[in-house]
Amino acid sequence: MLKPGKSLNRRNALAILGFGAIGFHAAPAVAAAKLGEDGLYHLDWYLESFLDLSEDLAAATEKGKRFAIMWGLKGCPSCKKMHEVHLADPKIENYIRDNFEILHLNHIGSRTVTDFDGRKLGEKALGEAYGIRFTPTIQFFPDKPSGLSALRGQAREVVRMPGLLEPREFLAMFRYVRERGYDTLSFPDWLGKQA
Repeated sequence: MLKPGKSLNRRNALAILGFGAIGFHAAPAVAAAKLGEDGLYHLDWYLESFLDLSEDLAAATEKGKRFAIMWGLKGCPSCKKMHEVHLADPKIENYIRDNFEILHLNHIGSRTVTDFDGRKLGEKALGEAYGIRFTPTIQFFPDKPSGLSALRGQAREVVRMPGLLEPREFLAMFRYVRERGYDTLSFPDWLGKQA
């Protein structure tokens, strides 16, 4: 703001324009992932839940979001890269945060999770039941829990991201699920049509 009696010179004008540009064009701050005592990276927008998968899926659907489980492991270099590179990109982080509820589970963890069929399993046993072999793995589920209790393991998923994709493909996989691309095309075919 100019004081009374002062003229607007070039320097003041550039300063005012510069501060205005910062206010209008700055990307939202991305919270850095924090390494927890369990050795997993945590983001403040990950789902805090009672670990009941049917409830979590239904709650995500009520919010107009999709539900996914992200499997991590202490010391996993790809998990670290995913959190420090992929999820540190505001474009990727904002899209996932706005469109998905992510439940982050520990591949060797012992917290009790209630599966879609009501069985209570530790994280490690749940991962084994779903055939999770390495981290990170992201499981994407349908938008409604109905019928999932009759299915087993990977048959409950609409798609799985086994391992870490490059950032472009990583974001595309989330778009593929959100846009229900799996209804008509495989991920590679869908991705090819996006180019």
